[in-house]
Amino acid sequence: MSVSYMTQEGYDKLKAELEELKTKGREDVAKAIAEAREKGDLSENAEYDAAKNAQGMLELKINELEKAFSSARIVDEASLDLSKVTILSNVTIQNMKNNNKVTYKIVSETEANLKERKISINSPIGQGLLGMSVGDVAKIQTPAGLVEFKIVEISL
Repeated sequence: MSVSYMTQEGYDKLKAELEELKTKGREDVAKAIAEAREKGDLSENAEYDAAKNAQGMLELKINELEKAFSSARIVDEASLDLSKVTILSNVTIQNMKNNNKVTYKIVSETEANLKERKISINSPIGQGLLGMSVGDVAKIQTPAGLVEFKIVEISL
């Protein structure tokens, strides 16, 4: 089983989501199933089928979150080595072709959110930057082709 590293904030957020699904989520699905049952013949009841499908999807999501918890390890940001890119690093990179600069935070798969500029350590860019130091040039295969990024800064 692979270990999933995350921040305390990410861990707490995941834990809250799991608790919400296990309590309110399950209650809501049970109510929907009960209401659909009251409407008569289950063999031709689309609402009942939809409610049962929703229950299956909810349980699948709960299972996935529990699996993420079982392999989760909280990383203390204060103990990180800023001489190279690691998980939880903020990395400013410069595209060598167009000179655009962007800063990303390298996070676990469960915390990734491109709108917040948090990229997964398992993504092509995350993997390509891992272990690099300031001044290094990473050659990363992206869907748009091979792109070269220069590491400009590493911070927390």
